Amino acid sequence: MTSSPNAADPAPAPGPPRVAVRGEARLEVEPETARLGVTVGARGSDRRAALTDLTRRNNAVLELLTSYGEAVEKVETGAFAISPELRSGRGERVRAYHGKVYVQATVVDFTALGELTTRLADLELTSVSGPWWALRPGSPVHREARQQAVRQAVERAREYAAAVGSELAGLIDIADLGAEGQPEYGAMAGGYGGRRGPAPAGAAAPPPALDLEPRRQTVYARINARFTITPPAL
Repeated sequence: MTSSPNAADPAPAPGPPRVAVRGEARLEVEPETARLGVTVGARGSDRRAALTDLTRRNNAVLELLTSYGEAVEKVETGAFAISPELRSGRGERVRAYHGKVYVQATVVDFTALGELTTRLADLELTSVSGPWWALRPGSPVHREARQQAVRQAVERAREYAAAVGSELAGLIDIADLGAEGQPEYGAMAGGYGGRRGPAPAGAAAPPPALDLEPRRQTVYARINARFTITPPAL
């Protein structure tokens, strides 16, 4: 016997009751690295002279950074430029040549950071920016934040289930909404003294070290999770 085409299809059997929750975590931790940006400049009426001065000053920066050994984890040259400055008026007469090299250093020993910063800033035609505090991309802090977010989601789901006389029965899925550190930009204010790197024989005493206080980093993790629960006792 066939059913009438107008007969309504039976409603699907309802599945087990479910609960959907969000888990969140927020950790504040000490930074692991500090980045310094160093810009070396040179200016001269002759291109070769400007390049020579720029090379000498860049080498002085690199030598100073290298002298701090393992305190400086990484040194990278980001950009180099040299350009002519034309005289005003007709023609293409060059008035001077300007050169710049940008170097970025990653410091991991914060006790050396204040002294290194001032010694770099004391070099000829050299400017320093930073520090920019950060966590390493593979820092275990990120894993801890994600785990805390999951634990919070389980606890929250268990509380919702208990409110209707149920218990958690199973996990349906966990959706990762991202767990990311947000590096904070440091201000040059109070905190750490410095360890001296070696100075050339007969050189002037280095300037007093800046006190640089590392800014704590905030790490977030957010997840969505769905669970099945036992039939509620309503």
